[in-house]
Amino acid sequence: MKKARLILEDGTEFVGTSIGSEGTTFGEVVFNTGMTGYQEVLTDPSYCGQIVTMTYPLIGNYGVSVNDSESLRPWASGFVVREAADHPSHHQMQMTLDTYLQAHGVIGIEGIDTRMLTRVLRKHGTMRGLITTSDEPVSELLGQLRETAEIRDQVAQVTTNTPYRIPGPGRRVVLLDLGVKMNTVRSLTARGCDLIVMPAYSSREEILAWQPEGLMMSNGPGDPADLFDIVETIRSLLGVIPIFGICMGHQLLSLACGAKTEKLRFGHRGVNHPVRDLRDQRVYITSQNHGYVVAQDSLCDTPLEITHVNQNDGSIEGVMHRELRAFSVQFHPEAKPGPDDSEYLFDDFMKWIDEQRGGAAHA
Repeated sequence: MKKARLILEDGTEFVGTSIGSEGTTFGEVVFNTGMTGYQEVLTDPSYCGQIVTMTYPLIGNYGVSVNDSESLRPWASGFVVREAADHPSHHQMQMTLDTYLQAHGVIGIEGIDTRMLTRVLRKHGTMRGLITTSDEPVSELLGQLRETAEIRDQVAQVTTNTPYRIPGPGRRVVLLDLGVKMNTVRSLTARGCDLIVMPAYSSREEILAWQPEGLMMSNGPGDPADLFDIVETIRSLLGVIPIFGICMGHQLLSLACGAKTEKLRFGHRGVNHPVRDLRDQRVYITSQNHGYVVAQDSLCDTPLEITHVNQNDGSIEGVMHRELRAFSVQFHPEAKPGPDDSEYLFDDFMKWIDEQRGGAAHA
């Protein structure tokens, strides 16, 4: 088996065995605490430009099935595991994890101490790194890493190029694709929505041309503060139609209302994050994947009120406009991977659309 190395930007080196494709890949090294859902993680567009470490020690034990993909291809730049299962077993399995990574050109590494790597990232914060199967000296590889520009607008890479429609008998909803996962689409079509999926940089006029009754903004990769054009579009639509944002959509709604965002030390990525709904004090277990959050002290002079908080670190997990029909959450109510405790938020969005419909009817 071919040797592979994971090297962090501070020079820390981990030596293991190659899985997937051979070569060298660069990216931001992050970790995910999920015990399952590795295929959904790999195919989540929010991981564009990132090398993903799975903290659970055995990954790939149920293989890979096309039914479990959240997009048409993996978006992670690299994959890091303690042990990749050689003989997976599942009645829907179509290939092994190693075969899947090879088929899509994803470079991975196994056999390293992922617990130690996670402790390093928790202590020092997320940092850039690389996975390589070459024998080049560390100094040369770090030079290549420094010369490799950090990706600034991953959303442009993952969004759809053209609008497409998924017809339904119910409410017409425009879904702004910032890096949408397929289960967000499924969650809306399961509620009968006449769904229009649109590119992230669609204008106000292009969105309203479809005569939508609601706007949903998906998850997505990168720094939300880089997306000022999209923020301006969202700001122009506040009060026009009900708005629901998740993850990146949550951050952009907050920016559109005057708040600010900031980067977490190592992010929230996993399927077991407890979130408290301040409205009824109930705690939900949620799926999360984000490196940025809304800065709490920036909400003081905005029309937003906090609706959800993270039970682990107190960070903001949801906001709602005090006067207009607009709300958002930092976590993933569509799950995949993860629990569906918070799926009720899609139903809340449908109720808001119906209320808007009723108000228009009586106007």
